[in-house]
Amino acid sequence: WEIEPDLTVMADPPLVEALMQNLLNNAWKYTAKTPQALIRVHAQEVQGQMRFCVSDNGAGFDMARANKLFQPFQRLHMPHEFAGLGIGLATSLRIVQRHGGSMSASGEPGKGAMFCFSLYAPLSA
Repeated sequence: WEIEPDLTVMADPPLVEALMQNLLNNAWKYTAKTPQALIRVHAQEVQGQMRFCVSDNGAGFDMARANKLFQPFQRLHMPHEFAGLGIGLATSLRIVQRHGGSMSASGEPGKGAMFCFSLYAPLSA
């Protein structure tokens, strides 16, 4: 694990906790068979906005099929390879959108994946 220090954001705490649990659980799951696995939580500035990222060096995915990543019940790996229902990333995207943000993914088979998101506005009551 590598976690960049001092990452902060104005957001709904339970929703951001669910978002991070989904992203970190995926990273953990897809690096389980990787020797010398590495999961990173970090931030990068893109066009003046902070983007928070969870990256790993695990199974990765084919970018040609990336359009399915955030759709409910869509999976890019066979169930016998990795367990799951296919709702974690769809839920994560909904949380990010609820905060007025955006989410992106990049990956390569056998070389890992990176999921980044931005949160533009705190939720109003």
